[in-house]
Amino acid sequence: MNNLSSFLKEKKCFKLILGANNENYEEITKLTALYSAAGCRFFDINASKEAILAAKKGFRLSGKDDCFLCISVGGKNDPHLSKCKILNDKCVKCKKCLADCIQNAIFLIEELILIDEKKCIGCAKCLNNCPKNAIERYYKSSEWKDFLPEIKNDCDCIEFHIISNDIDDINEKWDYLCTNFNGILSICTDRSIFSNKDLISQLKKMIDKCPNRVMIQADGAPMSGGKDDYNTTLQAVACADIIIKSDINCPVIMSGGTNSKTMEFANLCNVDVSGVAIGSYARKIVKDYISKENFLSNKEEFNKALIVAKNLVNTVG
Repeated sequence: MNNLSSFLKEKKCFKLILGANNENYEEITKLTALYSAAGCRFFDINASKEAILAAKKGFRLSGKDDCFLCISVGGKNDPHLSKCKILNDKCVKCKKCLADCIQNAIFLIEELILIDEKKCIGCAKCLNNCPKNAIERYYKSSEWKDFLPEIKNDCDCIEFHIISNDIDDINEKWDYLCTNFNGILSICTDRSIFSNKDLISQLKKMIDKCPNRVMIQADGAPMSGGKDDYNTTLQAVACADIIIKSDINCPVIMSGGTNSKTMEFANLCNVDVSGVAIGSYARKIVKDYISKENFLSNKEEFNKALIVAKNLVNTVG
């Protein structure tokens, strides 16, 4: 197994987030093939055998064997493990949601607007922009402790999302991970639940349970990426800054609203992070290329997308 700890110490980590609830395995293969060819070595996928196989297929297609896989799990009502659905009795078919969805998960069929559950990642952009409140969010969390033993040896890292106000649930699941997984454990957190003081206290308690193998993903505004400006990435940099200034001794990477400006902004603010995790923006900028069925076999289209992906990856290195 590759040494993820050493990689993080280089402070040039670009992590591609494919979605903790993204079940579009064809897309996962396309994105892992593209971004691994572009120089990305760290990939975040949902906690399933299917996602692992899809990602490894992408690595084989790009000829890369030095990549790290992280699977994401969560606590109760984690927004990363949610989905959206259309309430057709309220829907007026304005079709605004079709344009809002960067996952191509929303479609029109026989005068009904529907959401493909496998493609939906629960970002709620459609819900937040619906003029008729005709979209509902629901949580699709799984009992990941039941199947973790089957997949834990196929990944280098497990990321645990603690965006929940159920502290007992967080602590119970964290204890399980510390006991049953020997690789790197990542804690993904934002400031929507905890005050700054309570957040730091919770992180320190968790790190004390399994020191020397924890990293933190500072999630400024979960699944808010898409725009490429400083304001969109402000909360990611701010969240990382608060954690680093608390003298927590572990690698910290930024996520949530991250884009091509994130590392530049962190450097301007003297926020000494280990890297950046980018999801929505990284997927959006290559969306038109990977949506083509022959993307992986069409060298011309693949190389066009590769230039775009490399430019983003290089903003971290």
